[in-house]
Amino acid sequence: ALGGRAEVSKVRTGMLKAFVEGRFELGGAEGATRIVTDAGAEVDEDGSVIALRAVSVDGRSRAHLGGRSVPVGVLADLSEQLIAVHGQNDQLRLLRPAEQRAVIDRFAGEAVAEPLEQYRAVRDEWLAVVAELTERSTRSREMAQQADLLRHGLTEIDAVAPEPGEDTELTEQIKRLAAVDELRGAASAAHAAVAGSPDGDPDVPGALGLIGEATRHLTGSEDAVLRDLGPRLDEASVLLSEVGAELGSYLETLDADPALLEKVLARQADLKRLTRKYAADVDGVLAWADDARRRMSTMDTSEEALAELAKRRDELAVTLAEHALTLSEARIEAAAELAEAITAEMSGLAMGQAEIEITVERRTVDESDAHAVKVDGRLVHAGPDGVDDVELLLRAHNGAPPLPVHKAASGGELSRVMLAIEVVLAHATPA
Repeated sequence: ALGGRAEVSKVRTGMLKAFVEGRFELGGAEGATRIVTDAGAEVDEDGSVIALRAVSVDGRSRAHLGGRSVPVGVLADLSEQLIAVHGQNDQLRLLRPAEQRAVIDRFAGEAVAEPLEQYRAVRDEWLAVVAELTERSTRSREMAQQADLLRHGLTEIDAVAPEPGEDTELTEQIKRLAAVDELRGAASAAHAAVAGSPDGDPDVPGALGLIGEATRHLTGSEDAVLRDLGPRLDEASVLLSEVGAELGSYLETLDADPALLEKVLARQADLKRLTRKYAADVDGVLAWADDARRRMSTMDTSEEALAELAKRRDELAVTLAEHALTLSEARIEAAAELAEAITAEMSGLAMGQAEIEITVERRTVDESDAHAVKVDGRLVHAGPDGVDDVELLLRAHNGAPPLPVHKAASGGELSRVMLAIEVVLAHATPA
């Protein structure tokens, strides 16, 4: 029912299947509730859900949760959120220093979680500055060469000063300037056809003149049908007048200017020189320049820049040490309370004379440690979880010296210590 491996040996002799089912009380556990919801299972009115596992004699296994067929892994995920099984194998977790530190952190809750979060935020920034300073110091020659190349490219681009989309606009302008005679001929002929001869030749009246003549003929007619056509001719005349005016304006802009064409072609050549070296178009060149400026801002290897980084590193180290000290003090306070609570629980587990002590010590290192920071005048290792090494000590009976728990306890006693810890930590987990 907990999602473990199906064993055919569990099926009773002479039976076809074995069934096991259990009712899980979710108790508001967010992780468990999410698993149940994602599986589409039905939760009973009392907030519980039933899990069912069936194993056939042929080795096939089926799992159901809340009336829905589910992969067996769903039962395993659910049980992991709600059930903690304790036995001698669990003692292995208790032997890991990181697990012992995690015990204190879970017990302390926000009292440790908040300073730990602040410590990690400062540590991340401190590590980033340390890494950047190291890189700039060790790769100063290489970075200086890269910076020179970037600086040369930026100087070349700034000298041309391209505008976004300028290459496309120049291409269109060059097409127009190169074909100015052809465009002028087409526009002039169209203008003459609409407005008539520019010198007023009556033999070339143009469309406007012909429409005007047609209007005069219809105006004098006594036939109603012909007179009704007059307003439509007026509309055509207005439209042709507008087209004629636009053609005239267009012709005024078509000045043949060889000097302008040469200037535009030269500008286009400057832009092409940039696009050949840095990007496919002008917009790409501008993006390269922005990226180059950003990269150069991280490549300053001057003594002033390195000194500024070193100053920032040292300032962050001081701040980090302050947060580390606050975190250590919170853990020391929690350790005393936790040790007392575990000791009280162990009296109900046939270990009435045993006593737990929890030490919180800072891990001292020398200057060769890349993550060394000075706290209270001593160099300590600033790890992701702080500067503390936590150790559970067990005093097996009155008068016995406190020893590391794995040395002072048997396998069974270790299991009971583990169980006592989980009972004390019940407020921090729904299991």
